[in-house]
Amino acid sequence: MASLSNLISLIKLLFVKDKELYVYVHRITGYYPRNIQLYQLALVHRSKPLQLPNGRWTNNERLEYLGDAVLDLVVAEYLYNQFPGKHEGFLTSTRAKIVQRESLNRVGKAYHLETHVRAATHSTSHNSYINGNALEALVGAFYLDHGYKRSKSFIVERIIKKHFDLNELVKTDQNFKSRLIEWTQKYHVTIEYTLVDTMNDKDNNPVFKTAVIIAGQYAADGTGYSKKESHQNASKKALDRLRSDTAFRQQVLTADNEN
Repeated sequence: MASLSNLISLIKLLFVKDKELYVYVHRITGYYPRNIQLYQLALVHRSKPLQLPNGRWTNNERLEYLGDAVLDLVVAEYLYNQFPGKHEGFLTSTRAKIVQRESLNRVGKAYHLETHVRAATHSTSHNSYINGNALEALVGAFYLDHGYKRSKSFIVERIIKKHFDLNELVKTDQNFKSRLIEWTQKYHVTIEYTLVDTMNDKDNNPVFKTAVIIAGQYAADGTGYSKKESHQNASKKALDRLRSDTAFRQQVLTADNEN
């Protein structure tokens, strides 16, 4: 027999406006929404913003920002407890593999988030990370709706354990930014990422250009449809340069020692 809380939730389902989304959120998270509007907003892409009654336009970017922070904290805590003997560099690298946009996009695709996202057609075709962005926004909405404890349960049980094999994950190293940061930590050199330009492609989607600076020396730059993607591409180029350009590598190490 269903519990009283489940019965109440089912009764509410009869009256909620967006029944499909109500059921969909429960299927993904394991919990029924309390405030369905949060999840509706989480699925509003910036390419097709929603106009509020007061005339203001809004989208899911603020929820995406919040969800990104919640994911970082939950994953960091989970890995800290799972690998008590591992050093900070290992934990940082492993966390990055889980929260990187490619990984979240894969999870979002598994949940078919794109079929629920309100977005312009050209954005869904060009923004390859629309699923990952929506997943972060959904996490942000869930956090506001249910708090940290349930958010932790949702992320650990429905995202980490269901979609990631930690044993396999620690064997792979596809996160170029994480690898570059580990290199700088190993040699005790500074690193920073600087957004140098923002432009639009032919379909008016924003494109970001980021430069990576190592020991005060320009190393490389990269572009992407998100800042994270531009960081990854810049990091890959920087790693390639450090491997192939001995003079540059020596310049970086020397420059940092001089500072």
